[in-house]
Amino acid sequence: MTPPPTAKPGQTPVPEATTPQLVRPAAPPPASPSPAPALAAELDYWTSERMAQAVPLDAERGTGTDPAASAPAARDAAGAPAGTPKGVYFEGLPMVGTFFYGDQKMGGDTYCTGSVVRSKGRNLVLTAGHCANGLARSTYRIFVPQYRHGKSAAAQPAGVFPVTEIYRDPRYPRSSPATKSYLSDLDFAFVSVSANEKGLPENVTGALTFTATSAYEHNVTVVGYPSRSSVNSKHQAIKCDVPTTRLYGFRQLKMECGGYYGGVSGSPWIKGYNAADRSGQVVGNIGGYNGGGNDAEAHWISYSPLFGKDAQDLYNDANNGIGPDNVHRPDYQAPTDGPVLPGSGETWKHAKQIASGDFSGTGHSDLLVIWTDGEVTLYPGDGNGGFRPERQLLAPNGGWKPVATVTAGDFTGTGEFDLMVRWDDGRMTLHGDVGSNGLGAGIEMAPSGSIWSHATQIAAGRFNAATYVTDLMVRWSDGELSLFTNVSAGTMGQEYKLKDPNSTWEDATLLTAGQYSGNQKWDLMVRWSSGALNNYVGTTTGGLGSEQPIHGPNKTWTHSVIMATGQYTGDGLTNDLIIRWSDGETTMYKDTRMNDLGTEIMIAPPA
Repeated sequence: MTPPPTAKPGQTPVPEATTPQLVRPAAPPPASPSPAPALAAELDYWTSERMAQAVPLDAERGTGTDPAASAPAARDAAGAPAGTPKGVYFEGLPMVGTFFYGDQKMGGDTYCTGSVVRSKGRNLVLTAGHCANGLARSTYRIFVPQYRHGKSAAAQPAGVFPVTEIYRDPRYPRSSPATKSYLSDLDFAFVSVSANEKGLPENVTGALTFTATSAYEHNVTVVGYPSRSSVNSKHQAIKCDVPTTRLYGFRQLKMECGGYYGGVSGSPWIKGYNAADRSGQVVGNIGGYNGGGNDAEAHWISYSPLFGKDAQDLYNDANNGIGPDNVHRPDYQAPTDGPVLPGSGETWKHAKQIASGDFSGTGHSDLLVIWTDGEVTLYPGDGNGGFRPERQLLAPNGGWKPVATVTAGDFTGTGEFDLMVRWDDGRMTLHGDVGSNGLGAGIEMAPSGSIWSHATQIAAGRFNAATYVTDLMVRWSDGELSLFTNVSAGTMGQEYKLKDPNSTWEDATLLTAGQYSGNQKWDLMVRWSSGALNNYVGTTTGGLGSEQPIHGPNKTWTHSVIMATGQYTGDGLTNDLIIRWSDGETTMYKDTRMNDLGTEIMIAPPA
């Protein structure tokens, strides 16, 4: 650990004595200063009514429905998948409680969750960095272990502890949380508090042991104080025993458990809690991306920063009373590791066709894969560039081996994407609401032996449609390019010829579509046989849009085998380009723009 400074900045340390000194008996340690003045002011301010009316900092998380209820109405708009565990209310842990903070200047009172951690001064509390930002701006601020709704500050089980110092990573933004940036990896903080009439918090409540780790997979108990609601009228604590995984693209952990509504920011992720001696390890706290949750503000998805070297350094500083003005940190480096899909390129070389679409009705894309052995699997997206566990739609079978090409769109207009399949024999089938209904036989759109056997590439998009993805772009074997609008179950809609048969477009090797220009109407992206990549902005029934080169002929890109575009990340646009390469490596180009590839993320490594 870093030793405490021997002098204030700018002062010269007192030199050590070089001659023998008279050794006197050690004096007893000074008594803790009386907590009365600071505590009295806090007790006057924090009445039971004021604490009850405080608004959670992260109030947008979830809707306040009962995590223990089983009726469909208990699900919020994010719709937790079947089998997602649900937290249970309980009386709380002695060292986990709420921070209340605010004053008239802030326009109201707020609260977050925190937990006492072991320290030299026996007075440190862990919380989220975005909670600490509010604490730092407040006049009145207290920590209330094992908070009891309806009781005054003086009547709380361990009393209340006035906040004295805030320790945040100096790189973490002070004005607002780094909710969507890599700096959200630093969303943790330590807060020192003064003693109350019962003593120092660690002596009164017990404490968790701050534990740095490089691992993303743990079995933890997550304890927090979700907002008071009709189903949590006593404002009780909630807990969930749950495994963690990684939020790829960030140095953060993820857990899935329902009931973590507003107020849970800062909640500790605890390993090995021992009730007998009130101890355990804390390996995370709710915080990080979007304040600790996904873009849909789902109550059942929570994140935590990884407690790596950065968190350890901050703990060391807080433990030694060293404030951020006296420390320097190097620029934070964003993570570049992966992958996010199971298996290596050796496996993904057998991904014959892929399609991106909102098959689950969650508002972001999932990845559907048809393998060379006829197996069909779905990888639900998590909305942040990662994927949930694989779901098998069809076991390996001979019937799905002769698939020629596929695309996905909401041709049935239900809010869940459908799969359009062109078979080797020219048959076309539409499989509606794949996420809910599976695949099955589908609806025949064109019979075997039809002209569609010459549809070399198909790509669904919203080139003309106003709401649903119901347009289909087709590149024929002779280079003709057609746009079919208003495609739906049983009809291919209206055809518009964008290019007559020509040799140039015979070299349009791969097609996909997305919102690369940020507009509601989609653009057409083409990978040519030379490896060049072009975007056609504003393509609609009137013809191809303006050509925007992303890059010219490129030997590497001649090895791109499959291309699809989805909305896998949090910007609300279908502009995340996925490429499966000839060696099986699979890459996502996050937030691809009109004439520029997005940030490259390896989602399956090469063989």
